[in-house]
Amino acid sequence: MTRFRLESGPVPLHHQVYLDLRSALDEGAWRTGERLPPERELAARYGCSLITVRRALTELAREGRLDRARGRGTFARRPPIVRDIAARAGFADEMRARGLVPYAMVVTACAEPASEGIADALGIPAGAPIHYLERIRGADGVPLLLEQAHLAVERFPGLLDEDFSAVSLYDVLDRRYGVPVAGTRETIVAIIPSAREAHLLRLPAPAPSICLEGTAVDADGTPIEHSRTVVSPLHARYFIETAGPRARLVEPVRRQAAAEAPR
Repeated sequence: MTRFRLESGPVPLHHQVYLDLRSALDEGAWRTGERLPPERELAARYGCSLITVRRALTELAREGRLDRARGRGTFARRPPIVRDIAARAGFADEMRARGLVPYAMVVTACAEPASEGIADALGIPAGAPIHYLERIRGADGVPLLLEQAHLAVERFPGLLDEDFSAVSLYDVLDRRYGVPVAGTRETIVAIIPSAREAHLLRLPAPAPSICLEGTAVDADGTPIEHSRTVVSPLHARYFIETAGPRARLVEPVRRQAAAEAPR
């Protein structure tokens, strides 16, 4: 399995082992659920100490690539699904395009008064009735996201009559109410999920995660939905891709000095 010898140098030995094991996992050296060789065997293969191997395995387990069970061994996990945060395709369509079977499970669907923060985001009075829809979104039986959506009852009466375990929220807004989503603005926040959220995402314990908070708007820029999405740190990742040269920023003080200079 080992494709190189560990070398003394600026890269720590445990990180060299980590990189090689990660490459092996990426290449399918072990199927999901398959047991890796024991730590002593790995240490012998790499010609390093047990501590070095354990540090590498711990890092891979922290990334969600391995399951480690005391007395049972170390097992390969399904690689996390990596998504483009700017992708326009719906979640279900994207999962199907990857050859996966998407699913949605409704956790909560009710009407409640809008908090000040939600009311401000939707442009409605505080305390006005809103729909609250909470769903788990996943693929091949693995939960990836916990979505919490808020929409004004006055604008979308009867919304929760729909079966949102089977239909897309944005499709319903377009088809039933004639209000297609024209754009979204999301903020990425680092969080520790609550114990309840961790349980719904099947996390062994609350772990650092990312949370997407944002508002969807119609063609006139009027807020339609305010949402909060907790991303499973074990099963999902996002990437952001940019193009073109990096912009050069001028320091505010230099800009101000230039503007005030005598002409």
